Amino acid sequence: MFNTFFRKNLIFSYGLDSAARKLLAAVFLTILSTHPAQAEDTFTILAFGDSLTRGYGLPENQGLVPQLQNWLLANGGEHMSVINAGLSGDTTAGGLARIDWSLTSDIDAVIVALGGNDMLRGIYPASSHQNLDGIVSILKDRGLPVLLVGLPAPTNFGVQFKTEFDAMYGAVALKHETLLYPFFFQGFGVDQSTAAMAPWMQHDGLHPTAQGVSLIVTDMGPMVLQLARDF
Repeated sequence: MFNTFFRKNLIFSYGLDSAARKLLAAVFLTILSTHPAQAEDTFTILAFGDSLTRGYGLPENQGLVPQLQNWLLANGGEHMSVINAGLSGDTTAGGLARIDWSLTSDIDAVIVALGGNDMLRGIYPASSHQNLDGIVSILKDRGLPVLLVGLPAPTNFGVQFKTEFDAMYGAVALKHETLLYPFFFQGFGVDQSTAAMAPWMQHDGLHPTAQGVSLIVTDMGPMVLQLARDF
């Protein structure tokens, strides 16, 4: 925006005398130099996940990221900005493959919410654990605060699968000393059974409704605020 503004007004300046052109150029340079400083006052969070993060099946302004952004604005996080890096269908392996190029220089913290598609595909938990550890390792090596969001498995694949899958989130969070939000749907205030969560889920039984997202954001929001506690 600023570059376009500069180009348009630079053309206009050709009709001015030398002194006026120098003055106009100085004003533009001041605008351009102060814009990055304003950006530095914003604490930028990358919401890195799958369709739950992306806002699958919901109007654009009702997904997790826009609702979280609004919650932060209303609860002391006016300086915080959330970027939607949710990719529908993504797995922990996919996340590991794309985390590097997702980390632009303006990112100050990351919410990692992956594993649901690993679980649905029956990917062995040891592999998911390794990928999740790899993602968080990269983030911590860059000095970025992390909020890891868990999603406990059902018993469909057996007790051993569930035990190992559920444990990986806590293990990764403990190893890297990150914040841990143990259950993505914790804000519903019910157990993880399909019947109990149904009132706040879309017809597919996998993704929350807008009302469900609102409950999630209200419960998760205070922990997101903690990401910027040292900012």
